[in-house]
Amino acid sequence: MRKVNFTKMVASGNDFVVLGSGGGSRASLKSLSRKLCDRKYGVGADGLLVLGKSSKADVRMRIFNADGSEAEMCGNGARCAALYCGRQLKASSLNFCIETKAGKISAQVKGDKVKIRLTDPKGLKLNMPLSVNGRNLRVNFINTGVPHTVIFVEGLNNIDVDGIGRQVRFHSKFSPKGTNVNFVQLLGNKSIGVRTYERGVEGETLACGTGSTASALILAASCKILSSGGINVKTKGQEILRVYFDRVKDGFRNVWLEGRAKIVYKGECYV
Repeated sequence: MRKVNFTKMVASGNDFVVLGSGGGSRASLKSLSRKLCDRKYGVGADGLLVLGKSSKADVRMRIFNADGSEAEMCGNGARCAALYCGRQLKASSLNFCIETKAGKISAQVKGDKVKIRLTDPKGLKLNMPLSVNGRNLRVNFINTGVPHTVIFVEGLNNIDVDGIGRQVRFHSKFSPKGTNVNFVQLLGNKSIGVRTYERGVEGETLACGTGSTASALILAASCKILSSGGINVKTKGQEILRVYFDRVKDGFRNVWLEGRAKIVYKGECYV
């Protein structure tokens, strides 16, 4: 067994194990993620964040889901990574750049509030027909660094997120990589509630940063909102994330996600 020093962090209910100087092969990190994220025999988390040196940005972030799969990006994970770097540098305010598999993203840290600029979304599709268990659904799709399917619903608290989410996540239309699934209810003017089935976690999480962003952008595209002073997204964990963007002819630009993050504790684990 070997000792692993880690930091446990959380952003809007998404929790992560963070390795500040992590390295190793992809296979070893996949295995390590499964062990550390196990909520019975490990630290317990939605994902593992591995931070390291970058030739393209101030820091490189890799994100491994609880099942060991590596994701291209994670919005709340990136906000945790930004706060972690700020605390390491003992800076209460910090602007810098993070390299991810989805591209470079900008980050702004002010106290415990972290705002990140995501890579430009792509693949926007509205009102797509989808057959799930004999039901004909109308869904929407956008890639905000990772793929997200957005479904507008009523009675958000009563939705079978795991059951329906799993069927959509593994639907042949989104093969081979699959999709994250967001169930969205309008709460008011520029305000939505979101529940998310996360690919890689393979279940509902308390929040999803890229999913909250995707849901806000789909709302904007559906309602023809051209620019945003901010759309409020209420997560399953009851925290509010805020999404900013500029609408352009072929999609969205200048997309930012803002919310709080915090360090929960530091420790060592034997794996």
